[in-house]
Amino acid sequence: MSKWIRKGDRVKVIAGNSKGRIGEVLGRTEDRVLIQNVNIRKKHLKRTQESQGPRIIEMEVPIHISNVALCDPEGNILKISVRQKDGERELVYKTGAQSILYRNVKKPA
Repeated sequence: MSKWIRKGDRVKVIAGNSKGRIGEVLGRTEDRVLIQNVNIRKKHLKRTQESQGPRIIEMEVPIHISNVALCDPEGNILKISVRQKDGERELVYKTGAQSILYRNVKKPA
């Protein structure tokens, strides 16, 4: 689910021009995520007093959160579920018959 994605997670793009690419989440706003080396765009900059001349830089642009899914290190998309254990919530995913801990969920303050 997209509401469980946060900074530092490994995600796979499931729709759009960058479909199939995998990267780490660098940041998140409400409905957009910035992913490392995904959705690269070129920006043309004018000459300023600090820089010697005009230049073109490449930068990552945020992508909508509905276009990404959590994935494991091999790149397989995960179906995440929430498990309550000892008063703490955990995100887990299943492989075969066993469920593997993905990470803990912080309690809302």
